[in-house]
Parts: sequence; C-alpha cells; structure tokens
Amino acid sequence: MRGSAPVTPLPSVPRARKAVLSLALCAGLALSATACSAEEKPDPDQGTNGVGKLAAPQIETRARAAADAAKAVRLSGTLVSKGGTFKLDMRLKDGGGTGSVTSQKDTFELLRIGDDLYLKADASFWTHQDDGKQGGGKGGASDRADQEAAGKLGGKYVKVPQGDPAYNEFHGFTDMDVLLEGLLDMEGTLSKGERTKVGGVRTIKVQAADGAGGVLDVALVGKPYPVQFARAGGKGVLTLAEWDADFELAAPPKAATVDYGGQLPQGDG
Repeated sequence: MRGSAPVTPLPSVPRARKAVLSLALCAGLALSATACSAEEKPDPDQGTNGVGKLAAPQIETRARAAADAAKAVRLSGTLVSKGGTFKLDMRLKDGGGTGSVTSQKDTFELLRIGDDLYLKADASFWTHQDDGKQGGGKGGASDRADQEAAGKLGGKYVKVPQGDPAYNEFHGFTDMDVLLEGLLDMEGTLSKGERTKVGGVRTIKVQAADGAGGVLDVALVGKPYPVQFARAGGKGVLTLAEWDADFELAAPPKAATVDYGGQLPQGDG
C-alpha cells in the first residue's frame, strides 16, 4: 500500500536464537549488566611456580630449601647492630666469597678462597685510634709503629692468619651458609602477605609476627629463592640475587699481597 512504512525483515533464526540466549544469560537469570560485561579476575598463580598457593610456613620451607641447594648468591644491603650500620655487597659460593663491607668509618674488601682469607683496606683502617691509651699518647713510639705498619698494609691484600682473632670475624662475611642461616632468621608466627615485585621478580611476602619478626619476599617464578629480607626490629634489609650464577675466585697478584704472618694490627673498622 502507498504510504505504508517499509517492512523490516525479521532476523534469521540463528540470529534470533543468539539474541534469546543472550537475554536469558544477562536478564532472565537476573545477572546485572556489569556482571556480564566484566572480565574474569586473572589467576594470581598463573605462570608461577605455585608456591603462592601454599601456607606461609610451607613457603618459607621451600625458600630455605632452595637457598640451601644453591651453589652461589649475591647478597647486598644493610645490617644494623649494636656496633652500627654495615653495608654489604658480597658474592658468595661454596668454598669462598668476595666483596665489600662498609662500616661507619671504613670500607674494606674481603676475598676468601678455601681457607685463605684476604682483607684489603686503606691505611686508616689499620691505624690504632686509642686516644692516647697506648704508646704514651699521640706521637708515641707505639703510634709511630702503628702508622708505619698501616702504611705498608694500606691498599694491599693482607692475608689474615688463621690464628688471628679477626679471622673468624671476617671469615663469616664470606661464608654463604653462615650468612644465610644467620641473617634470614624469622621470629614469630608466619603469615602470607601481598604479592609484589622486587627487582622485576614477582614475589610473595611471608611475614613473621605481622612483619615485626621479619618479612621475606619469595620468588614466584622459577625456583622459590629468597629475593629480599627485611630483618626483625628494623635491623636491615638484604637483597639476594644471582642465585646459582657462578663466578671466579682468583688469588690476588703477589705484588699486591702482604702475608703479615703474625697477629694483625687492630683496625678500627
């Protein structure tokens, strides 16, 4: 008929069926429009090593087992003790280690190959600072001897005698097992914290006593290595990287080495 509105053809059966199904899902089942359009939440454990699904004590156990089995690590960060704050940057492996330790007064380098331990520092590290309690005060014979000895040792790799009191102290900074066992200690009931990233590595936090007893970040990709540890009581934060990355330990050149032989002068670092 003239003047009649054009007739819109009905949708094909397949299109009509799809429309009905869509209405049934989003309207007929009383689901909100936002619920239908929203994307599903991603699985936080997708693409991970799965430790994030475990309870906190199990995560810590897995992390310690991974660390115990590792052949090498780089440990850096700060340590706070009664003696002050120390900065560490040590590469450690079975049989030795190398790196630097910085105290409030000095920076010194350590190198250990098997039982051979070397210490390298400026002359000031080796100088007695006893405020006049030895050698008749500043300028005394003992002080002059100390200055002379310090001048010979400064800037050299000084081989630390195994019988010297300093040997065990400095040896501990180069011992992978000793450092990891002593520094990654957690105090209190463990619980899981947030998932985050440390140095680009996806991690999950394990915290002791709600964080007051230490917070350990454990890798969620690859082996569950410890990646970062905030020590209890604000006693420093350590980063652990380059797990199982081997490195060379070589004795220093003879021209740069001093074998002191007897007991070392007392440093003030």
